[in-house]
Amino acid sequence: MSIFGRKEKATATVIYVSPAGDAREIAVPVGDSVMEGAIKHGVNGIVAECGGACMCATCHVYVDETFLNRLDPMEATEDEMLTCTVSPRRPNSRLSCQIRVTQELAGLIVRLPETQV
Repeated sequence: MSIFGRKEKATATVIYVSPAGDAREIAVPVGDSVMEGAIKHGVNGIVAECGGACMCATCHVYVDETFLNRLDPMEATEDEMLTCTVSPRRPNSRLSCQIRVTQELAGLIVRLPETQV
């Protein structure tokens, strides 16, 4: 609990890996999206032009395969938007705005593509 009586929000670590291989570990509040965690902490490579509305594909990431089965299933809108990515779509491609952080995703590794735009 904070000094002002508000309960601290639980977090889970997300590891963002740049195309050069540099990794940044960020404690993202549970319930926020992986994209929000990146934007709030200035992670280069997540553009998020639409602000998380699943309308631009500029928050494309490659999810480490060990975490794919822990993610919620991809919805049709995300699947359609992934056809619009600048960097190649892969089997582990997801839009980071559509990945909600949970405790089960603690340690999630996402790799950023070479470019988003």
